[in-house]
Amino acid sequence: MSHDFPFVGKFPLSDYIDDGLDWLTTTFSGVTRAISTVLGNGVEGVVGILSFPPPWVVILLFAALAWYLAGRRVGIGTAAGLLFLWNLQLWQATIETFTLVLFATAVAVAIALPLGILGGLSDRFKSAVMPVLDFMQTMPAFVYLIPAIPFFGLGQVSAMFATVIFSMPPAIRLTILGIRQVPRELVEASDAFGANWRQKLFKVQMPLAVPTIMAGINQTIMLALSMVVIAAMIGAGGLGGEVWRAIQRLQPGNGFEAGIAIVILAMILDRVTQKIGQPKKKQQ
Repeated sequence: MSHDFPFVGKFPLSDYIDDGLDWLTTTFSGVTRAISTVLGNGVEGVVGILSFPPPWVVILLFAALAWYLAGRRVGIGTAAGLLFLWNLQLWQATIETFTLVLFATAVAVAIALPLGILGGLSDRFKSAVMPVLDFMQTMPAFVYLIPAIPFFGLGQVSAMFATVIFSMPPAIRLTILGIRQVPRELVEASDAFGANWRQKLFKVQMPLAVPTIMAGINQTIMLALSMVVIAAMIGAGGLGGEVWRAIQRLQPGNGFEAGIAIVILAMILDRVTQKIGQPKKKQQ
């Protein structure tokens, strides 16, 4: 018994997608090569800078930064976690993963914040962008690797592109939510004092929305870290590469070591970004 759709043939969706991707990669090849060069050199440069000094120096700097931003407990936890990763001989992979997540998060937030602000101020733009965000969040993460390769080739830049697309929606959603949660009375009061839209946005709405926006950035970082292992399939390296190598060689111990390292890095970044969004008086 045939399971084919009756009367008409298969809709050629895959052909249309292939043709569209071919057109995009051909038309914008110059732009994608420039982006690939800039981001690739940037990632290699930061990895080189962080790899140059002895690990204990970088650990001390990161712990001091975490202490300053998030308090004593987070600073001590950061030092202990990074020392453990150094002890596991995963220091270089940790640096590579941290740099990839840092770049991907920076690009995602740079795109998400303006879109989120527009969505917070405009009902029409919010209605248009929400279905796109639903699409981006429900599409399996593996699928984002497919267009990344023809655009940027194998390697860290393709991994970063897929990570940005996968991790960006929470930052947009929570920026929209943060701006729309500002009490109407405060917005009306700023209108009554004659504030223009720029003053109202940057002196009233954005400061009050910071905790919610930081929650979105925190979620973006966590999703970027969750993409690390998947991105390793196209040559991202780092801790994800260690996990992928352990899977291929059936080395469960090495795979769990790298997986635990990703968890430790996620905990450090999560605690620091959570504290940044809180009022100073609540910090320890």
